[in-house]
Amino acid sequence: MREGLPKVHLIAKNRITQYMGAASAYAVVLKAIENDIQALLKSNPEIFTFSKLDKGFVEIRDFQSTGVVAFAKGMPFAKLSSGKQSLNGHRVQVKEEYRQNSIDSIENLVTHL
Repeated sequence: MREGLPKVHLIAKNRITQYMGAASAYAVVLKAIENDIQALLKSNPEIFTFSKLDKGFVEIRDFQSTGVVAFAKGMPFAKLSSGKQSLNGHRVQVKEEYRQNSIDSIENLVTHL
């Protein structure tokens, strides 16, 4: 027996700046995506697990240097130390505030799954 295609459960919006909300260059693109999803919710609601636009999106801040260091080291944000890090012979600063913001963003994403 063949299963149908998986349904869309969540759409993660990234490129959110720390102080200004959605970065202006991406705000237009993100709004266009919302418009497309809204139209699809009306025309093909069966492809989603949500029925209201605001239930289908989660905003994720840009992880910046914290993400680069964590991903390069292959470790989750929760296990990454803040402070100076060595990355391929270069010193990179991981600010605790940004590390915690990254953890909070991932936890927010997980609560929507």
